[in-house]
Amino acid sequence: MPLDVKLMNTFSVVLGLAFAAMVVALGVAWVLRQSLFNLSAIRVQGDLAHNNAVTLRANVAPRLAGNFFTVDLGATRAVFESVPWVRRALVQREFPNRLKVVLQEHKPVAFWGAEGDARLVNNFGEVFEANQGEVEAEDLPVLDGPQGQAPLVLQAFQTLSPLFDDTDSTLEQLQLSGQGGWRAQLDSGAVIELGHGTLPEIEARTRRFIATVTQVSSRYGRDLESADLRYGNGYAIRLRGVTTGASADKDDGKKKR
Repeated sequence: MPLDVKLMNTFSVVLGLAFAAMVVALGVAWVLRQSLFNLSAIRVQGDLAHNNAVTLRANVAPRLAGNFFTVDLGATRAVFESVPWVRRALVQREFPNRLKVVLQEHKPVAFWGAEGDARLVNNFGEVFEANQGEVEAEDLPVLDGPQGQAPLVLQAFQTLSPLFDDTDSTLEQLQLSGQGGWRAQLDSGAVIELGHGTLPEIEARTRRFIATVTQVSSRYGRDLESADLRYGNGYAIRLRGVTTGASADKDDGKKKR
């Protein structure tokens, strides 16, 4: 077959394929523009303790763009996750014109930051903002620490809190300073300086303190006002109306145990 004929045949095939592709593209574009695929409903499921499905749809729908085929699921998920109390949103298409959204809400386990701060900590150690007036539990502890340290502070609280059960006291506040020092406050108002160190070290130091502090306070018939555990093998305490101490490393005029 002559070369020019081969080239013409090849050109014809290419032209035919290009035309077919153009027809398909135009057909797809026409289908995508049909009103049948315009989003007409958003089905919201999952955790709805702090959000109403009807209100969610009304607030989110105007912020969505596209139809069943073109809507950006990632952007849609981000819109839902920007709603207060929503931790995660799973967004799926439902043919031909619906979206299904499954929500996971934050489960608050503690307040975070200074008094009046609108932040809370969930059970994953994540800090989030919400209206504290909507918190159902009124006895949540107060935690605080440097940015990014909420998981560690929550872990420390969950470790230390049960230790106070036998003392008829409740650990209400736990703070990690920017320098790495730990401070606790009980429901009685007593402040305990826990010092620096790893979590196992802080736990061991607290256990030693709890093992003897009740005997000391009972001896003087006074409640604990403050304690300083920043000693190598002991601690110093202040009772309401009385100052005494117990320390294996320092002789500073305080009474020893």
